[in-house]
Amino acid sequence: MAKYLLLKHYRGAPASGNDVPMDQWTPEEISAHVKYMEDFGKRLEETGEFVEHRALASGGTWVRFDGEGRPPVTDGPFAETKDLIAGWTIIDVDSYERALELAGELSAAPGAGGKPVAEWLELRPFFGSTPTITE
Repeated sequence: MAKYLLLKHYRGAPASGNDVPMDQWTPEEISAHVKYMEDFGKRLEETGEFVEHRALASGGTWVRFDGEGRPPVTDGPFAETKDLIAGWTIIDVDSYERALELAGELSAAPGAGGKPVAEWLELRPFFGSTPTITE
């Protein structure tokens, strides 16, 4: 088994097939999307492939070590993940091909008008995971 991160982006990825921003969806469309995500997680729990999924709030702060005293805090000018990363799902699967299959299924979550979002997801193996891709 190898763990993969399915990373959902607000922006920075290629445009999705249904590119209506979530803040323009109706409450019913948002509910349908959230239910799809919950059902996706439940199905993966049943197969033992689910590890975790989380949506992120929009707020965030940059912090770094700066010697003794209070660490410096800033809201830029760096590319900020609060503007880029919407959330993630972590899966533990037998193969890269299965990870691709699940990423495609997650990309089909409904969006505006009930049509699949068809968003691009970033699929990344965890460092140190057993490789499942043959080169």
